[in-house]
Amino acid sequence: MNKTTSIIISSALVIVIGIIFIGGAKLNKKNPADTANTLPNISMKDGVQYINIEAKGGYSPIVTDAQGGIPTKLIVKTDGTYDCSASLTINSIGYRKVLKQTGEEVIDLGIPKSGVPLNGTCGMGMYSFIINFK
Repeated sequence: MNKTTSIIISSALVIVIGIIFIGGAKLNKKNPADTANTLPNISMKDGVQYINIEAKGGYSPIVTDAQGGIPTKLIVKTDGTYDCSASLTINSIGYRKVLKQTGEEVIDLGIPKSGVPLNGTCGMGMYSFIINFK
């Protein structure tokens, strides 16, 4: 095999690997529309709305539609969470904390106003979630 053939084969291999990685990244990217919901992660107890979010490799669900104007608590659940989603920031309420790797963090949101969404992000800004209060 001569030098030119080696270069051609190496170049082709790099291109094929690049295509595989780009295709894989598109397949693994979460689409907010795929994880939107209208109540499955919400429950009511004694007049308080509880919104459950899982933190591990991002947040799930990414989009939640909840009721505004009622007392609300956000429960963030972790289970062996060692990535940046354990470092939770919610700027609008001044919340910033590194969550336990396994457990639940209950965050009192007070009485959220309808039409004012709540945005949460990981410490690095790579992962996020939004709660739309209707």
